[in-house]
Amino acid sequence: MGFKRFPPHGQGGPRIREIPLRMVLPNLVTVLAICAGLSGIRLAFEGRFETAIAMVLFAAFLDGIDGRLARMMKATSKFGAQMDSLADIVNFGVAPALVLYAFLLDRAGSPGWIAALLFAIACGLRLARFNVLDEDLERPAWQSEYFVGVPAPAGAVLVLLPVYLGFLGAYEPGRVAALAASGFTVLAAFLLVSRVPVYSGKKLRVRRDRVLPLILAVALVLLLLFSYPWHTLSAGVIAYLLFLPLSARAYAKRSVIEEAKAAAAQAPADVAGPDGEQAEL
Repeated sequence: MGFKRFPPHGQGGPRIREIPLRMVLPNLVTVLAICAGLSGIRLAFEGRFETAIAMVLFAAFLDGIDGRLARMMKATSKFGAQMDSLADIVNFGVAPALVLYAFLLDRAGSPGWIAALLFAIACGLRLARFNVLDEDLERPAWQSEYFVGVPAPAGAVLVLLPVYLGFLGAYEPGRVAALAASGFTVLAAFLLVSRVPVYSGKKLRVRRDRVLPLILAVALVLLLLFSYPWHTLSAGVIAYLLFLPLSARAYAKRSVIEEAKAAAAQAPADVAGPDGEQAEL
């Protein structure tokens, strides 16, 4: 007596040959991002640190556009979302931590390795929390304009500050510098998992008369990045760290305003009589 045939995987979903190419392209970009991040790790352990940093930053760029590419091509899927999350852990957590370890943290011994591990773990926790908050439908709409904690891509660029400063000759590589970099790595890890509200800029609108100056400013930053990469990245990280307290202050003010609006909207219902008429005060 033969066995019964198994039902088709995915409960009869479309066959592979029926999937359009536009559904596959964003996933290919995600795979390329993973390859770039892992290649950055290999280059770092081979001592080619400048190329390793470039590969990590390129991986972060690819990882940032795959989701937008999927939405633009109407090719979003649950598979792509899960794959993107796994790629984020590699590109924003594991790759920067190991590149920094190979460059400097290994001189600190066990504290350097612990700091690298903490950053990679914090990145995974940060991404898991982001996925949970993204599914929270009861969260007020205005809070979606802020990240909870430093986002993973920014954390990856931030934690590599000791490498940028090392290329600039700002310190003498040694155990003291490695211990200081380990402390900074732990600080970056805590910023990832913290509750610090960070403005995302997702709903930022630019006035029409400021579009051209904005394009010119972006072009200037890109030119500086290509001409003076380590100076520009160092200045950008320092500016971002100074921006965090300002973002938290703006969030606190916005929270007070939104709570006042909610209280004002609820006040008429609280003073209404049993027949819907205003009660006498």
